[in-house]
Amino acid sequence: MASIRQRSGTWQARVRRKGFPDEVKSFPTKTEAQAWARTIETAMYQGSYKHTAKAEDLLLRDLLARYVTEVSPTKRSHKREAEGIRFMQRQRLASFSMVNLTPAVIAAYRDERMKSISAGTIIRELSILSSVISHARKEWGLPTENPCALVRKPQTPQGRNRLLSREEEYALLRELQPVGRRSVWMVPLVSLALETAMRRGELLALEWSNVNLADQIAYLPLTKNGRSRTVPLSRAAVTILQALPRHKTGRVFPVSYMVVNNCFVDACKRAQIKNLHFHDLRHTATTRLAEKLPNVIELAAVTGHQTIQMLKRYYHPKAETLALKLG
Repeated sequence: MASIRQRSGTWQARVRRKGFPDEVKSFPTKTEAQAWARTIETAMYQGSYKHTAKAEDLLLRDLLARYVTEVSPTKRSHKREAEGIRFMQRQRLASFSMVNLTPAVIAAYRDERMKSISAGTIIRELSILSSVISHARKEWGLPTENPCALVRKPQTPQGRNRLLSREEEYALLRELQPVGRRSVWMVPLVSLALETAMRRGELLALEWSNVNLADQIAYLPLTKNGRSRTVPLSRAAVTILQALPRHKTGRVFPVSYMVVNNCFVDACKRAQIKNLHFHDLRHTATTRLAEKLPNVIELAAVTGHQTIQMLKRYYHPKAETLALKLG
C-alpha cells in the first residue's frame, strides 16, 4: 500500500507490502510521487521488484575500487586489467551511481573515448566494465541489470599482419648490438623469438631449469591461455641458448618488460623500421615455421595456438610463395 505526503516542500512516497522492505522516495510534485509508487507496487505484484536503495548509494568508482582490490589480483592479467580500472576510476563515468549508470551513459562514454583511442582499446574497456558489474551482480548482490549488455561495441579491428622482412631483421639486430649502454640480452631475445614464435612474456619468464638443450625442448609451466606447453627448439635456437651466460636469478633473460620495450622501440627508430611491434615477431616466426611444418597440427603444437582459427591470425603467407607451390 502506498502513502503520499507533503514534507519540507517535497512529496514523499512510501510503499509498504508484506515480505518487502519499505521503499521511500521524495519528488518535487505529487504526480511524480504517485507514478513512482504505482511502478513499485506493480513490480512487487508481478515479481520483478528489486530493492535498489543499495545501488542508488553505490558509485561506480567504489565498485571499481573493490573489484581491483579483491578480484583483479586473482587473475593472470591483473596488471593490465588494474591499469584499465584505475583509468576508468578517474573518468566522469565513475561518478554515476549504479542506478543511474544507464546504457545511454556508457554509450556516451564509448563515443567520447572513440575520438582518441582505437576500437580495440574501447572494446577492452567495455569488457572490463561489464566483468566488474557482472561479478558484483552475482557475488555481491548488486540489484541492477548490466547496462553494458545493451551497449553496442565497436567493430573488432582486423588482426595485424605486419611481418619482419629479412632486410629489416638484419638492420634491427645490428641496432640491438650491445654497444655502450645497450642491453646484452636483446639480440639473443629477438633472435630466439624469431626462431621459436614464443611470446615476449614466455621468453622473459623462461628459466634454465625448464630448458633441456640435449633434447632440444623448453618447458613453459604457464602460458597466456593458462596452460603449460613444451616448445621444441631448432638447432639454431639451441645455438642461441648455448651462447648465453647463466644469470644468478635462473632466468634465461633477466630483463624487465619495460627494458625490452624501450630497447626495441629505440632500435626500430635507429633502423628506420616503421610500424613494428615486438609481438609482430611472433607473426613472422609463425609464418616462417609454416614453411617447415605444413601440417597445421604440428605448427600449432609449436606456436601454442589452441584453435586453427587463432593460428590463421598469425600465419601470413605471401601470395607469391603460394603460387610457387601451386606450380
